[in-house]
Amino acid sequence: MKKNNLAVVLACAMILSFVIIEPAWAVRGVTDTEIRIGQWGPQTGPAALWGAVARGSGLYFKLINEEGGIHGRKIKYFIRDDAYQPPKTKAIAKELVEDKEVFAFASGVGTATGMAVRDYLEKNRVPWIGPAAGSVHWCYPPEEAPYLFGTYPLYCDEAFLLVNYAIDKLGKKKIAFFYQNDDYGKVGLIGAQIALERRGMEFAATVSAEPLDTDLSSHCMKLKAAKPDVVIMWVLPKHGAIMLGTAMKLGFKPLWMTTSTLSDYQPMYKISKGLFKDVVFATFGELLDSPHPLMVKYHEAQKRLEPKERWGIFYYAGILFIEPMVEAFKRCGRDLTVDTFIKAMESIKDFQGIGPKMSFGPNKRQGSRSFFIARCTEGGGAEKLTGWMTSDVDPYEVKKRLEQ
Repeated sequence: MKKNNLAVVLACAMILSFVIIEPAWAVRGVTDTEIRIGQWGPQTGPAALWGAVARGSGLYFKLINEEGGIHGRKIKYFIRDDAYQPPKTKAIAKELVEDKEVFAFASGVGTATGMAVRDYLEKNRVPWIGPAAGSVHWCYPPEEAPYLFGTYPLYCDEAFLLVNYAIDKLGKKKIAFFYQNDDYGKVGLIGAQIALERRGMEFAATVSAEPLDTDLSSHCMKLKAAKPDVVIMWVLPKHGAIMLGTAMKLGFKPLWMTTSTLSDYQPMYKISKGLFKDVVFATFGELLDSPHPLMVKYHEAQKRLEPKERWGIFYYAGILFIEPMVEAFKRCGRDLTVDTFIKAMESIKDFQGIGPKMSFGPNKRQGSRSFFIARCTEGGGAEKLTGWMTSDVDPYEVKKRLEQ
């Protein structure tokens, strides 16, 4: 009998020992000392200017680690170049999840690239915070992607607001739209179309371009023939610069307006050889010279930790898009699991860093739908034209039109 009791005690002790030695943080990408985060971003290729987003996130994580990490854990960050090509994004996501075992993904540029991996990340319960694209596919409906939280306001919202501003504040009546022929461009087109429809108006012209197009002469001539007083551009930065140069050669001088994806006004001014002056653009973050305390802090960190980087909106957007992610890590304390992290994200209400206020919830995955409008000035500066503005466009209506 004593031998049997001893055997039971030893068996229980053995089971207990396994329980004790398994750490509470035994989840993918989280150890006692680190949190593993991944991101893709085009460091090369036609969208390379946008690749600064991923490097900006890297600066943010360096700053956090310099300050001691989050509840004793440092961020281990993995950045990969996908050249704005969805097949490469797929390979990167698989490598970082299955080989590097990241806990979550931060930001990541592009609608097509993001859609190439969204379902894979959801299937593997990988949190994804702040895709660097204003797509209606991320968060609508929220139950389709419960591990994804959008922080970039929607493209349809900014197009809607730009059209309203052109008509109400600038008195413009003939609006043309030049866009990239994919979801990125079409979501902007639909937002602008909804704004016009509410006023009983139509586009003067709509002209699309493919990502690899280099000669935009025919596109420009189609726009010029419509005689618009405003052209809104929803294209790659290189296409924005090419179009401005082509229009100058053809003597075409409308008011140019652009999406936030062309709002890095200093390099746009430079690559367009000054033609970006007076372009009106939507943007989601503080201007370069903002005295906002966090902007000052982040800029000082860039000068100290990454002095070779250029301080610009795409660069610090890499911080802006994931500020709520870091806030959620802080709210989790030491008990960081996928489930506790998701609950922490859902608890965020009216959080504001260097962008608009953001709120999430159990049935709310899109954090913000607000922008402000600014204008590029002489020498590559900018002036703010409005305060934060919020759209009331129905994302489900936009998705419905996309599918038609």
